[in-house]
Amino acid sequence: MAMKTLSAKNALALDKDLMSIGAFSIDQLMELAGLSVSQAVYRVHPPSRGRRVLVACGPGNNGGDGLVAARHLWHYGYKPTIYYPKQSKNELYQRLTTQLKNLNIPFTDDFPSALKQTDHIVDAIFGFSFKPPIRDPFPSVITLLEETSIPITSVDAPSSWDIEEGPPKEGPGAKFNPEVLVSLTAPKPLAKWFVGRHFLGGRFVSPDIAQKYELELPEYDGIDQIVEIGKDGQKL
Repeated sequence: MAMKTLSAKNALALDKDLMSIGAFSIDQLMELAGLSVSQAVYRVHPPSRGRRVLVACGPGNNGGDGLVAARHLWHYGYKPTIYYPKQSKNELYQRLTTQLKNLNIPFTDDFPSALKQTDHIVDAIFGFSFKPPIRDPFPSVITLLEETSIPITSVDAPSSWDIEEGPPKEGPGAKFNPEVLVSLTAPKPLAKWFVGRHFLGGRFVSPDIAQKYELELPEYDGIDQIVEIGKDGQKL
């Protein structure tokens, strides 16, 4: 059975339902998303494999998820570094940034140099709402992500990918396929182009919302906020 995915239109509508019918705030959803990402990183790249994690954040919600993930990773014993070249002036993002600075987590503007000093990368640049073109400074960053041999975990979507059409046909991101993808809430159609370990982080979707969008969500074990799924959508 093919994996059930959530279209771009329904992904946006579901987010709105989570904040209206579900009564979640954007802060809560971002915290749960970032926590899920941090658990996936811990699963695929435990601290024993290297504690240095470079978190590349974009200006939107995907970047906010990355900021939250970085905070959790620090508390797990990792040494995150943040690349956040287009910092939002939104109060929520400002607070997330301050939380990291309070932990003395370094920020860098030099992505190529940071790439040479890390063991794992979190790609939190663009999420499911991404629309081309890619604007500076991110084209060169995504090209470096394509070319590096360092393992990458992407948040909800490999950056530069279209939610429905997958990787771009040419240009930055055309050959980008990270080792790990963490789909948030539910897998998106782009997952059929993804080759790697695929996790779902959506342990906040109520049964009524899952039914409304005909989601076939796997059960989560114990206190896990993530579950690994295969190409058929089944729990691994």
